[in-house]
Amino acid sequence: MRYKASLAAAACVIGALGLAACSSSGGGSTAGGSSSSSSQVLVMEQSPTGPVADDMNPFSTTGAGNLLGFNNMIYEPLLQFDDLKPGTWYPWLANNFTWSHGGETITFTLRSGVKFTNGEAFNASNAAWEFNLLKKYPDINTNGLPISSASAPNATTLVINFSSPQYTNLYNIADTAMVPEGVWSKISGDPGKYADTNPIGTGPYKLKTFSPQSVTLTRNTSYWQGESHVPELEYPAYDSNTSANQALEDGSLQWAGNFVQNIQSQFVNKSSSNHYWDFGLQTETIIPNLNKFPFSGSGGLAVREAISYGINRQEVSSVGEDGQQPPVQGAGSLTGITLPLDKQYVTSATAGDVATYDPAKAKSILEAAGWKMGSSGYFQKDGQTLAFSIQDPTPYTDFITDDQIMQQQLKQVGIDMSVQGTSVQAWTNNLADGNFQAMAHWGNGGISPYNMYDNWLDTTLDTNPSDATGNYEHFSGPDANKAENLLKAYAATPTSDTAAQTQDVVGLEEIVAKDLPVIPIFYGVAWFEYNDSQWSGWPSQSNMYAPGEPTGPFNEIVVLKLRPKS
Repeated sequence: MRYKASLAAAACVIGALGLAACSSSGGGSTAGGSSSSSSQVLVMEQSPTGPVADDMNPFSTTGAGNLLGFNNMIYEPLLQFDDLKPGTWYPWLANNFTWSHGGETITFTLRSGVKFTNGEAFNASNAAWEFNLLKKYPDINTNGLPISSASAPNATTLVINFSSPQYTNLYNIADTAMVPEGVWSKISGDPGKYADTNPIGTGPYKLKTFSPQSVTLTRNTSYWQGESHVPELEYPAYDSNTSANQALEDGSLQWAGNFVQNIQSQFVNKSSSNHYWDFGLQTETIIPNLNKFPFSGSGGLAVREAISYGINRQEVSSVGEDGQQPPVQGAGSLTGITLPLDKQYVTSATAGDVATYDPAKAKSILEAAGWKMGSSGYFQKDGQTLAFSIQDPTPYTDFITDDQIMQQQLKQVGIDMSVQGTSVQAWTNNLADGNFQAMAHWGNGGISPYNMYDNWLDTTLDTNPSDATGNYEHFSGPDANKAENLLKAYAATPTSDTAAQTQDVVGLEEIVAKDLPVIPIFYGVAWFEYNDSQWSGWPSQSNMYAPGEPTGPFNEIVVLKLRPKS
């Protein structure tokens, strides 16, 4: 989603617990066990994690709030977005915004009268302090915002200046979780290393109980939108898709975001209250570590190309994902662009970039690159076997199945891929630390293709390879520099200039299709399973006010729309 400058000045008002959209068109459980079934408690889970640490730092990718998906229930953003409807945003802690100085300055008009749960006032001074804190500590500036300065001319006006235009970066700017200055300014040292055991935010909920197996939130009775109609939220830390889905099937889990094998028979058909619908929001890929064998150096591209041709994406989708996450296929599919969501960005320049299954071509590419088939059935060169491991969380049973399918497919073309299961926390840490050869991973969803390509290709997110916040594959060289320039041009393009935006996106598409810094596999959907026996107001295909997956930031929007059934 991108916004015309004139749109930002339009007044949009949000009523108590209601959503008024602004758009370009105007408009205590145990892991694996049963959870609370009280009508006062909504039990929800975004993905299995296993036990979590007592750390709710919203800037930590391994914090309990991020892993379990409750950050936004406590720590709120300036704006909310509906990723299903490009051009739609919801006023939240900010009522509106305007751009100036060619996209290098954004001015938010903040809501007055908002307080943190400890009674501290939220205002522009607090927000400006936080954006300056992000500038000082890059590890909490997880979106790599090029902040020059932030200031507060008055209590409701927040001005943020950037070193380059940021028109397309509104999502990452406005989605920043707001924390209280009175608490966080007293932290000694790097706030990114702070174990936040007593989270204080402006959100509709606050912490009630914590255990490594479950977190319970209770509603904030002084919330600025009025009390939520859902008294408590419980987040069990299930140990796998299997245990989470068992809880979903027996009704102890009411809202989930998991892969469910045979979902119609195993979930939907078991109760008239059980429902699901999914929507593709991003592209899932193999992320090869370009700093490690066999993906590094001048010969690494041939290996990546052979892997791409050696994978039968249709089989991975049909068997590993039960057909629920469609394979990348057809015009423009090798570019990583999410289809059909962003089909308008596929032009004649990239329509021919098709993800194709061709084992014979995979072998010929490797042979042309100097690899020779060994007696083991795997290619070899310079005394090394063409082998690598792919690392994914054991609790993500569909990912592990996908990996095992690809393992057998690549074996047929002479590539020895092994599957390494990890914990979710280790997988998340290893991605940032570069401690992997390859990973399967979803792309960044967002309000435009910028968010996804920036996460894949922005070299500024990889200045510290042992603590990267993007460009996890460590893409570098002339085409990486070209991608960086395209991202800057894209960000500097006013949202009204759709032709220039498309030109920049097509340039990024061409780089991904040519260099395969990531290897597109299938389109990732927003998993959404729910039981509506106790609550009404869920998003639906006829009322897509937000994606239905129970993860931030969308889950806060949904919870505030829910009403108890009489």
